[in-house]
Amino acid sequence: MAKKQENLLLFIWTLALIATLGSLYFSEIKGYEPCTLCWYQRIFMYPIVLIALIALIQKNARIAMTTAAFSLIGGGISLYHYGIQKLTFLQESAPTCGTGSCTGQFVNYLGFITIPFMAFIAFTFIFAASLVMWKQTKE
Repeated sequence: MAKKQENLLLFIWTLALIATLGSLYFSEIKGYEPCTLCWYQRIFMYPIVLIALIALIQKNARIAMTTAAFSLIGGGISLYHYGIQKLTFLQESAPTCGTGSCTGQFVNYLGFITIPFMAFIAFTFIFAASLVMWKQTKE
């Protein structure tokens, strides 16, 4: 495996690990209760940590499509979640999210950085790195 692919795997694993630890920090240490959409985002982020770690150990860049798929779906959920937090016309049709509110903003740094926004950024970078890695495996 090329060094660039190995670096991309390390990048994907690092981003997924930081996102996972960040979500656990917000829920377990800060005490913010995750809504249903947060849980769906976690469902797509957490496996990337394990998938990328195993691929890194095995030096296997062929998992690029798997991490791309997980990040594309998770990123879509994050983008929708961010939209219902910030866009009033989406808030009116927002789903009921159990005990945690999907429209609630526990974090709102600089007036626009919320938890779903941070997840969306992580998913976007993982998706982009996965596509670059996939392209390199085809060459």
